[in-house]
Amino acid sequence: MPHIVVEYSADAGFDITGLMQALHNAAASTGVMQAADIKVRALPYADYLVAGKRDSFCHVFVYLLEGRTPAQKLTLSETLRTAMATLLPDAKSLSVDIRDMDASAYKKRLNTGL
Repeated sequence: MPHIVVEYSADAGFDITGLMQALHNAAASTGVMQAADIKVRALPYADYLVAGKRDSFCHVFVYLLEGRTPAQKLTLSETLRTAMATLLPDAKSLSVDIRDMDASAYKKRLNTGL
């Protein structure tokens, strides 16, 4: 169920496929989530400003069902930020935001008949 959504400056020349795989692996390595459950997607931005300038950025949102401890979320956030810094050493801004999802409101459908 966990969703990792990457927003980034489109013209920065990032290896997004490599970054998505690295984020997947980093998240799974924390034990906060299972590798088979992680969904990763990326959204490039052609129009953006960072502190009023056109500087490169990468921001990661992680959406989790509620129930993880603050320590687990901190570990996840720091692990993802480290993975980002390793792959994007020249990016001006790197950030991670962990979001809890309300389990009673989250609904999902899996089509297992394919």
